[in-house]
Amino acid sequence: MKRPKLNTSNIIFIIGILLLIIPQTRQPIQIFLHKGMALFGPSIVEESKRDKLTDYNWELLSDTNEIFDFNEAKGKVIVINFWATWCPPCIAEMPSLEALYESYNEDVVFLFVSNEEPKVIQKFINKNKYSFQFHTPKAANPKLFQVSSIPRTFIIDKSGYIVIDKTGAANWNSEGVREQLNNLIKE
Repeated sequence: MKRPKLNTSNIIFIIGILLLIIPQTRQPIQIFLHKGMALFGPSIVEESKRDKLTDYNWELLSDTNEIFDFNEAKGKVIVINFWATWCPPCIAEMPSLEALYESYNEDVVFLFVSNEEPKVIQKFINKNKYSFQFHTPKAANPKLFQVSSIPRTFIIDKSGYIVIDKTGAANWNSEGVREQLNNLIKE
């Protein structure tokens, strides 16, 4: 039986596997791959298939320890992003969410929601120089926001209809999302 020869592709494959096994290199590689997958904007839910938010009874705690009553967002355009600092797809899409936030934070309610300890989240935000405010749930999420995987992002119109419901990384600063937000703001 002949011993297999190590050619260039085999060596590259072995190095790739080793890099994914080593914790210090795994996360940066995963983030890089998710950024590549998040080049496209999310798709818009067809009007006939949109769920309507009827329960606004939800309290969140802001990064400044202020209670945010979700009822305050009723009648406004809302972007809700469920995320975590340890989540590679969340990290990959965060720059596009930050850019969207920078452009629309005066016209749209942005809620960046995480279950992590506020100190951990604040350290992540400071390290990356993000300007958005984060929230942690004070009470259980409304029924429509039962999130089983992250990142998950919702865009809700002024009437409470979920216009975009995206699980996984996406380019939130895409032309399509910006156009959709412009239309929702005008309504």
